[in-house]
Amino acid sequence: MSRVRLGAALGLVGTAFLCVSFAQSQPGRGVTIQGKQPQAATPEPIAETKLLMNGLAAANLRGLGKLLREKPTDAEAWAFARGQSLIIAETGNLLLMRPPRTAGQELWLGHAADLRDSADKLARAVAAKDYPKARANLASLANVCNRCHQAFQVPNRVDPFTEE
Repeated sequence: MSRVRLGAALGLVGTAFLCVSFAQSQPGRGVTIQGKQPQAATPEPIAETKLLMNGLAAANLRGLGKLLREKPTDAEAWAFARGQSLIIAETGNLLLMRPPRTAGQELWLGHAADLRDSADKLARAVAAKDYPKARANLASLANVCNRCHQAFQVPNRVDPFTEE
């Protein structure tokens, strides 16, 4: 067997080994691990809600406000704005996993779903490069945030178009 063929064969064996090792280390991937049936992965909250709000929702809302102060001129800016909108929508999904342990769970779930839906609507307007609709949807998204903050007595008002 030539050295090239031997090298290729060893490379394939090594790649196969790495793929199997990776699959076995990933729960819920459908691979039996040491005779055990895989368990379905379940979402579990890890980060504090305040971290999600500051690091994901607020940061991306401010970024969108800056991007949409004036109409974006290139495809890259529109794509970035869409990504920021989708991150906020996914934040709504994360918030659905962490309702308060005391009173207000239904209210929380409603506001989290509103955040997700409003950010998704914004992402669709941005994807269509519809500047007036994108700005209106960003203002609407900020109002969703403010209604939730008011309901849960969070002293933080969201206005995406203000200069910092």
